[in-house]
Amino acid sequence: MRFSSALTEGRLARRYQRFFVDVDLPDGRRVTAHCPNTGSLMGCADPGLRVWLSDVSGVGRKLDLRWDLVEVGGGALVGVNTLFANRLVREAIGAGVVPELGGYGEVRGEVRFGSEGSRVDLLLSRPEGGARCFLEVKNVTAAVQGGVALFPDAVSRRASKHLRELMAVVAGGERAALLFCVQRGDVEEVRPADAIDPVYGRTLREAVAAGVEVLAYRARVSLAGIALTDRVPVVCE
Repeated sequence: MRFSSALTEGRLARRYQRFFVDVDLPDGRRVTAHCPNTGSLMGCADPGLRVWLSDVSGVGRKLDLRWDLVEVGGGALVGVNTLFANRLVREAIGAGVVPELGGYGEVRGEVRFGSEGSRVDLLLSRPEGGARCFLEVKNVTAAVQGGVALFPDAVSRRASKHLRELMAVVAGGERAALLFCVQRGDVEEVRPADAIDPVYGRTLREAVAAGVEVLAYRARVSLAGIALTDRVPVVCE
């Protein structure tokens, strides 16, 4: 995924009301941009961090700028836009980067399923029929020392609900998978953030035991674009 135009650099002044950030530009102006991430953005929203904004003017948005990247400790770039995750995974599957999910001829997004009124992020199927794969994608931005990425970065009842729906898919005889889309390249593994959301951690382990496949892929993030590159382990011990 490549950015459609050059990004604007600035320094994060503050994030507020979840959906807004104020950014100080090099010319001294302070601008307000849309924050496309409803999580806590743990470690990624500290005032003073270098950030990059996309120009989204002219597409019917209330704000002309959108926050897409941040530089965290050690110089790593992190993609904060959760709306990119499905697109990144879809592109990676199409390019053969995710061999575990290869061989499906059709990929559809946001398909209703389950008894709790969910929408699966991606539904993979074959023209000749057979078992489909219900794929849930989770965007990961948080990380701690040692190259450990964490999910979620805030309590998420919705994420636990999705795991229950995936377990029901497996019980019904079809394939279900969860893919952590890690929009940063400085991590070596992904773990459930038990200290933040213990319910999610327990539910994730239940899902693994029930046959839900859990994958994680990290990304190469640059000012030109973002792409998933390679698999990292998911540690649920």
